Amino acid sequence: MTRRRFHALAALGGAGLGLGAWGSAQAQFRVEVTGVGLQQIPFAIAPFRLSPDLPQDVPAIVRANLERSGQLRALAGGSAVLDETARPDLAPWRAAGVDALITGSTVRLADGRFDVRFRLWDVVRAQDLGGLSFPVPASDLRLAAHRLSDYVFERLTGDPGVFATRIAYVSRHGERHNLWVADADGENAQSALASAEPIISPAWSPNGQQLAYVSFEARRPVVYAHEVATGRRRLLASFRGSNSAPAWSPDGRRLLATLTFGGSSQIFSIDAAGGGQPQRITQTSGIETEPAFTPDGRQVYFVSDRGGSPQIYRMSPSGADVVRITFEGNYNISPTVSPDGRWLAYISRISGDFRVCVMELANGRITPLTDTSADESPSFAPNSRLILYATRVQGRETLMTTTLDGRIKTRLANLPGGIREPDWGPFQR
Repeated sequence: MTRRRFHALAALGGAGLGLGAWGSAQAQFRVEVTGVGLQQIPFAIAPFRLSPDLPQDVPAIVRANLERSGQLRALAGGSAVLDETARPDLAPWRAAGVDALITGSTVRLADGRFDVRFRLWDVVRAQDLGGLSFPVPASDLRLAAHRLSDYVFERLTGDPGVFATRIAYVSRHGERHNLWVADADGENAQSALASAEPIISPAWSPNGQQLAYVSFEARRPVVYAHEVATGRRRLLASFRGSNSAPAWSPDGRRLLATLTFGGSSQIFSIDAAGGGQPQRITQTSGIETEPAFTPDGRQVYFVSDRGGSPQIYRMSPSGADVVRITFEGNYNISPTVSPDGRWLAYISRISGDFRVCVMELANGRITPLTDTSADESPSFAPNSRLILYATRVQGRETLMTTTLDGRIKTRLANLPGGIREPDWGPFQR
């Protein structure tokens, strides 16, 4: 799986692409949380006041979101219904070890929409931490639950929540390939693109409005940019040979990509609007690929076999000041930098297994995060607190998240067919 990503420059052949309206996934994802963190904030969600015809279980979505973060731990919410207007006696909750309490309601409005309301209580200090109201159509109930979760997470941890963000990934079922966009918990998956030929390397634009990806519909890899809201796309790179591994610059004006029209696989800069000639960045005779910008745009991490085996290097966006970054092991690929610039996640071959590792860039300390054997495509959450990756569990390709210490992992995917190459989108602007 992972080696195929590094050697994705080989043509896979075939033709044909179908573009149409967004289609819903045929199966929902299942979230399974494993592991226990050393320090987690204990919270409880009291039973909400709910309309009987509610199509989504908002409190359950909120609980799953907060637990999946790895920083909060759910305790029993009791049996008494407490909506956002209640003034609960917090002493029993405090005695039960609850630090934060969420109360609320989800009721149908006269116009058919649903009003999601909640209030957050600091049980330890007996303080009202505020609340919000989200009047939404039934189709946006999950989004309202995610925004509720974001509010709670930020008030309790000080970090912005990522539950209302989106992920992208690709799948193969039989001869059908799909590019999917889903909620951060993997639910509500929508097909952005369907093809009879492989789709690889989806990459979110910095504003979250576009996805760059590689399609094999022309019987060779070609890079497109796809507008998520409209489905429109434009050709970015269709030069002689192979075009692969797109990576957006932080300002969204350019992309780096691996091209072979000069002979070997080298990294080039191309215009995000399409057109124009690419500018060559690397100058070797080997394989130079998988570029990844730092958040400030001042450096680029990439993979090169210039030293005899695939390793991760760093350079300036112009290709100058090249420095080797990885030295442990003889196969390190797929670098990605956390949005806060503190961490580098990548795939390392360890005793024959491909595993997600994270390096603290300030000191070079490396931590293997997984115990699986076929990990690929690590991608940071926009708040830098989780890593999304693809792997194989019990013979099935799936998506998982892990905390940066590797203690808490969540299995997201439960769809038929191969699931791989996820990318976590940015905060919506």
